[in-house]
Amino acid sequence: MEDRCQLLREGGFANFFISILILLGILLSYLTQHYRIISRGSSEGISPYFVLLGVTSANAQFGNILSLPASRADVACCKEVSPFECIAGLLGIAQIGTQWVCFATILVLFLVFFRRDDADLAEQELERDPDQPSWRTALTVGGICLVHGLFVVIISAALAFGAPAYLGAWANILGIMAAALAGIQYIPQIWTTYKLKHAGSLSILMMTIQTPGGFLFAASLAARLGWAGWSSWGVYVLTAIMQGIVLTMAIRYEWPGDSGAHSPSPPPQRPPYNRRTTPRVLPSPGPYSAHLHAYGETQEEIEHALDRESVQGVGENQPLLAPGGIGSSGTR
Repeated sequence: MEDRCQLLREGGFANFFISILILLGILLSYLTQHYRIISRGSSEGISPYFVLLGVTSANAQFGNILSLPASRADVACCKEVSPFECIAGLLGIAQIGTQWVCFATILVLFLVFFRRDDADLAEQELERDPDQPSWRTALTVGGICLVHGLFVVIISAALAFGAPAYLGAWANILGIMAAALAGIQYIPQIWTTYKLKHAGSLSILMMTIQTPGGFLFAASLAARLGWAGWSSWGVYVLTAIMQGIVLTMAIRYEWPGDSGAHSPSPPPQRPPYNRRTTPRVLPSPGPYSAHLHAYGETQEEIEHALDRESVQGVGENQPLLAPGGIGSSGTR
């Protein structure tokens, strides 16, 4: 344990500063998601299975770092090192704990604002989601997350007080569980966003912060662990890639571009002409038929304009006794 305490003493201000930035980044990114749900008054657009996998992964990850022998040694070293060195050494635990609290808050907000009648949602968004998850699904997700969290706490506490020698193996199990859940966490959200064609209550700002942050965190782990530690940093690379896919889809659907906004509208199409018993014989083009859109929009208005042209257009270009002409009896 003395070697571990010496590592805490050698941490320095640079490590402390970087750890603080990571902690603030985690907190800020999740706060934007919390605000997004509250401001819309709805959790629409967030997959319940994304929440389920995220919370259970956070449960396992928090239990993993608390059960690791290195983490328990860091806590024990706080009796021998300065308060600053102790705080700096425990910031890694604080980061995982903050992530767990923030994702648990997303679960609570997801349930509180699930299918609210007073939600500020556009009608077209509701129409795009005819297969909204039911209350049973939402409550099932909440129940599984609660039971899983209690399971992790009870087993970890029982091993810590009754069989501490097995805590290392338990920490490895939790680590594998957290990695597996995090690896597939964004798959249901990718499908939900693709199906809805809009971001809904999913915060684009949160993903904008977390996606590059995930790659940076993976790079920092890879620099320390090398290729031998690919199982540790590879999960963060996979998670960042999938989160980047959701981010790209959300941006594409929310801001599809202005290419179609400024394109000239197509000229109004002349409606099909219904022949009457007495056919019209019109000049081509005539004063009305050349600009039908200026004289009417409905079928009735256009027919009226053509009637006027059929009368006014009678002249030297139209035989007097032609069908529809002035001297015609109107019969054939």
